[in-house]
Amino acid sequence: MSKKDRGGPAADVSNLITAILEKHGWQTQIQRYRAWLCWDEVVGPQIAQHARPLRLRDALLEVRVDQAAWMQQLQLLKPMIVKKLNERLGDDTIRDLFLKRGPVPLPPAPPEPKQPLPPLTNHDHAQIETILAPVRDSDLRSHLGHLIALDMQLKKKKKG
Repeated sequence: MSKKDRGGPAADVSNLITAILEKHGWQTQIQRYRAWLCWDEVVGPQIAQHARPLRLRDALLEVRVDQAAWMQQLQLLKPMIVKKLNERLGDDTIRDLFLKRGPVPLPPAPPEPKQPLPPLTNHDHAQIETILAPVRDSDLRSHLGHLIALDMQLKKKKKG
């Protein structure tokens, strides 16, 4: 079976990380911390402005809430939020929410839109071919060519 059939190096690394997490019993805890990643989608943008996950103690997610009115509202919505989180994270990942009054940290800023990389010229492609001339393995040649091209494009963008 070739490396491509097994999923290649990325699959090997993923399998290794999974094995380490399982060996140390961290997989459940990592699963719980994914609550931060899906919080905004689960509760919606309006609630996310007023309530953010703060910390995790076993299966109890502590949530910071900025106003008393929102605390009352979230108290009523706790069962639904826990249910939705568990639908995303896996059954019984989060047992309950503990609401705590205080300033709410700002949500992370959305990533800046990616600017396209500048195209390579014929001269750039010729340089890449010259660099790769000694490489005989076609897979290695292809991957190295991609990396060299990307490096050239990033350098052009920095100068740009």
